[in-house]
Amino acid sequence: MENLGFGLMMTVLGMGIVFTVLVLVWGLLTLLTYFDRPEPATAAEVALAPAVAPTGEGQLTPDEVAAIAVAVAVHTATLRREAAPTVRSYWPGSLLFASRWVAAGRARQNQSWQRRR
Repeated sequence: MENLGFGLMMTVLGMGIVFTVLVLVWGLLTLLTYFDRPEPATAAEVALAPAVAPTGEGQLTPDEVAAIAVAVAVHTATLRREAAPTVRSYWPGSLLFASRWVAAGRARQNQSWQRRR
C-alpha cells in the first residue's frame, strides 16, 4: 500500500508540474501577442495620406497582352514535351512495365513474412 501512495503522489506531482508549465507558456504567449499588436492609425494620419488614383501608365496594350499569351502557350507546350517524351514505349504504371517503385512494392508483397531475429 505504501508503493501505491508513492505512485499516486508522483503522478499528481508530475501532472501538476506539466500543467503548471503549460499555463506559464500560455500566459507568455498571450503576453507576447498583446505587445505584438500593430498600432491603430489615427484620424490625422488617415487624412494626411494622399489618395492614389490609377493612371494609364501601368496598363498593358493589346499587343503586349497577345505577346504574353503566345509566350505562355509556347512555354506550356515545351514543358509538356519535356514531361512526356515521345521516346517512351509504354505508359507509366502499366502492368507490363511498371515503375521501379511499383515493382519494388510488388516484390516486397510477394515475399513471405518472417520475424526478424
